[in-house]
Amino acid sequence: MDTLIINGHPNKDSFNFALAEAYKKGLLASNYSFDEIIIHNLEFEHSLKYGYQQRVELEPDLLDAWEKINRAEKIVIFMPIWWGGMPGVMKCFFDRLFLPGLAFQYRKDSPWWDKLLIGKSAHIS
Repeated sequence: MDTLIINGHPNKDSFNFALAEAYKKGLLASNYSFDEIIIHNLEFEHSLKYGYQQRVELEPDLLDAWEKINRAEKIVIFMPIWWGGMPGVMKCFFDRLFLPGLAFQYRKDSPWWDKLLIGKSAHIS
């Protein structure tokens, strides 16, 4: 199973980084393949300038991250909870990537949508 580790903590000396490292060691010991995204290391615009009214082209780091997400069968997210939510840079990462046409598709004349990331599991640690 291909696992993707997404690390959303900006501090490499944090408990979240230590947890992610321990998880990676377990995967290596079990001969599982995995890939990793450390959001803090990515270069991308941290806002939706136009909301969802106008699409902004994805930067190379986000295109690479999207390829990793598509390849993964299992996604494990390591992040702190600050003020009841995820760090801002992580929220921006999700806002920029999990877009209509990529992660889901709106249905015409319907309040519902179709999921496009079928067959994946995700866990938040």
